[in-house]
Amino acid sequence: MKILITGATGFLGAHLRKKLEEEGHDIVGIGSKDCDLTKEDSLKNKFADEKFDQIFHLAAWTQAGDFCLKHPGEQWIINQKINTHVLSWWSEFQPQAKMICMGTSCAYDPSLDLSEENYMRGKPIESLFTYAQTKRMLYAGLLALNKQFGLKYMYFIPSTLYGHGYHTDGRQMHFVFDLIRKILEAKFYSKKVVLWGDGNQRRELVFVDDFVDIMMDINEKHENDIVNIGAKEEYSIKEFAQAICDIVDYDFEKIEFDTSKYVGAKSKHLMSEKMQSLYDVELKPLNEGLKKTIDWMIKNKDLVLSE
Repeated sequence: MKILITGATGFLGAHLRKKLEEEGHDIVGIGSKDCDLTKEDSLKNKFADEKFDQIFHLAAWTQAGDFCLKHPGEQWIINQKINTHVLSWWSEFQPQAKMICMGTSCAYDPSLDLSEENYMRGKPIESLFTYAQTKRMLYAGLLALNKQFGLKYMYFIPSTLYGHGYHTDGRQMHFVFDLIRKILEAKFYSKKVVLWGDGNQRRELVFVDDFVDIMMDINEKHENDIVNIGAKEEYSIKEFAQAICDIVDYDFEKIEFDTSKYVGAKSKHLMSEKMQSLYDVELKPLNEGLKKTIDWMIKNKDLVLSE
């Protein structure tokens, strides 16, 4: 198949592209430097004579940490432009293609079960509200275009992804990469480890290669649906930190916790019953995935660590 990936230079995009190319597909990947999706005719002009069988829309303007707190207005405008332009181009010029889009776990109201039927219900947490709503609007767009024009889609909601090959461009890191970075910098360069919050906030992790395999398998067999892709269990930040310390041989008791800092949602445990009904899930064990991630970060410490 001929497949387009937006956000192909990102963490997930790079892993997805590699997997699709290994399977023999003709892949066209674009990033922000190749195609400015905030411009209305960017896709029309770039792909005037090309037709795609599938489009994976991964592009989004966001970062980890407190980025969403600092840029709510920009996030709304930029992400709405990106998503509107992608869906409009799909509808007008690529209606034969199946559109596969990424949601976000932060779109869920934390007072409800994080199951697919609740994705559009309730209110996301205030600190992530704007970004979450742009992702809800993306899903609403898929539903509308499917309803009126019969266009085919899938909408996947990932848990936090981790693994080898993360960003090395200086942007803020998602929690587990930042956690590993801080502990490695303490081990190699005698820095102090200070973690945000009391360490009791809970997260789940899915190894990026597992996510790609699950998404591709479900996408091949299923259409016009929304599916969580998450782990079966979650752990506290303290538990993640302890596991990392054990792997790299660092004293966990040296870690300090700053309860005055932003910590985001207290828990992000996705309900995964639908995923398990569609795919025979065997996720990489956490310690194995953490070790592979840590080994990659040590190998690339000149890029991801600072003295």
